Amino acid sequence: MTLNSVTPAFVDRLRAELPAGAFRDIAPAYLEEPRGRWQGRAGVVVAPDCTEDVARVVRAASEAAVPIVPYGGGTGLVGGQLSPEGALPVILSLERMRAVRGIYPEDNVMVVEAGAILQDIHEAAATADRLFPLSIAAKGSARIGGNLATNAGGVNVLRYGNARDLCLGLEAVLPDGQVWHGLRRLRKDNTGYDLRNLLIGSEGTLGVITAAALKLYPRPCGEGTALMVVRDARAALDLLAMARGHMGEGVSAFELMHRQGLEFLAQELPDIRLPFDAPPEWFVLIEVGLARGLDPAGALETLFGEAMEAGLVSDGMIAQSEAQRHAFWEVREQIPEANRRVGSISSHDISLPMGAIPGFIEKGRGVIAALGAFRINCFGHLGDGNLHYNVFPTPGKNRADHHGERDLIKRAVHDLVHEMGGSVSAEHGIGRLKVDDLERYGDPAKLMAMRAIKAALDPKGIMNPGAVLRAV
Repeated sequence: MTLNSVTPAFVDRLRAELPAGAFRDIAPAYLEEPRGRWQGRAGVVVAPDCTEDVARVVRAASEAAVPIVPYGGGTGLVGGQLSPEGALPVILSLERMRAVRGIYPEDNVMVVEAGAILQDIHEAAATADRLFPLSIAAKGSARIGGNLATNAGGVNVLRYGNARDLCLGLEAVLPDGQVWHGLRRLRKDNTGYDLRNLLIGSEGTLGVITAAALKLYPRPCGEGTALMVVRDARAALDLLAMARGHMGEGVSAFELMHRQGLEFLAQELPDIRLPFDAPPEWFVLIEVGLARGLDPAGALETLFGEAMEAGLVSDGMIAQSEAQRHAFWEVREQIPEANRRVGSISSHDISLPMGAIPGFIEKGRGVIAALGAFRINCFGHLGDGNLHYNVFPTPGKNRADHHGERDLIKRAVHDLVHEMGGSVSAEHGIGRLKVDDLERYGDPAKLMAMRAIKAALDPKGIMNPGAVLRAV
C-alpha cells in the first residue's frame, strides 16, 4: 500500500485530539543517529504523555496511511529510529511517558512506562533494595521502550539474559490503534501466542510499546571487579570456564578487551585513567556478585592465583574500593565513545558460538589484512559470545578515505561470521543498516514468516517502514 506524507490537514487532526504539550519542534535530535550515517525526516513530532494519546496518534495515522517512526532515546546504532526516505512520517516520541507505575518487591517486578530512562529504572529498583540488571553504555539516555524494541543486551547478559529475558509483560498500541493490555506480572502464562516476545525485538515495526513489567532481582550482597591480562581469546575462554567453576552464576559480566581500545582511549579521552602502564594485547574485566557470607575479593584472588598457575593470566588487579570498580568499568564503557571519535570504517555487532571466537579472531585478522592496511578494535561480551568487531583506518587517515571499501569490509566480516555459525546482529538489531544482511544471511522460512506476521498485524505498512524488513 502507498503511504502518504504528513499534511497540514493531518496535523490539524492531531491538534484537535491531543493537548498542545504533546507537540514538539522538529529538532535535529529527532533526525540524527549516533554514528551520523543517516539524516532523518519528519512531518510532525509528537510526544504523548499517556497510552490513550499514543493510541489516538496511531489510529489517525492508520486511517490516513501515514507512516510512524517510534522514538525512544535515539541511541540505536542501526538507524531504526529515523526515516531517511519515503513519505514524511510522524515521529512518535515516548519521552514524556517516564512514570514508574508500581514496584512490587514481593513479586520482584517493576512496572514502568516506555519512556523511562534506563538509569532512572536502576535507581528506582534500588529504592526497593532490588536490581534491574540490564545495563548498557548509553544507560543515561536510553529508554526502556527502545531497549525492549531492540532486545538490547549489554554487559550482564551472561548472568541475567537479554532484555527479552527481563520482561514479563507489555502494554502496547497495535498498528490499528488498539491497545493490548498485557502488563501481566506472571512468570507462567501459557495462554496462546506470546505477543510479548513478538513485540520485543520487532524495532517498532509491529506496534508501539508503552509500558513494561520488568523482572527485578535481589541485590548481590557482595560485588567484586577485576582486570586480568590474558594471553589470547582462547585463554580468556578458559578463564571464564574456571571463573564459573569457582563462582557459578555469581559471574555477572566477563568482558574481553584489546590493546587497540586502550590506545584509542589514550588518544581521544586522555582524562580517563588507564589501568596499565603498558597496554596488554588482551585483557578481561570480570564482575562478580555473591550472596551474603561470601567474599568476592577473596574469590577473585583465588581465581587469579589458580589462573596464573595454569598459565592463563600474567597480570591483574582487583578493585579495592567502589571508586576503583567504577574506574575499571569506565574503561570498558568509554571504548565505544573513543571508537566514535576515531571514526570506524565499518562496525560489526556480531555473535558466535563461544568456542568459535578464538578462530574467528585469528581468521578475521587475515580477512581484513587481505583487503588492505587497517586497525581492528575487537572487544565485547565474551561471556555470551557477542563481539564488537570494528575496523578503522591507519593513523593519518580517516574513514572518508575508505568510503568505497566499507561495503567490502562489512561483507567480508559478515561472510566469515555466517560461515562460522554466527549472527551478524547480536544486540543492536537490524534497523535500516542490516536489511540487506538479513536478506542475505537470514533463513528463508523465517523471513517468509516475518513478512506474513508484518502483513497480518500492519497491513497498511505504517509502522516504521523500511526497518527490519524492506518496505514494499
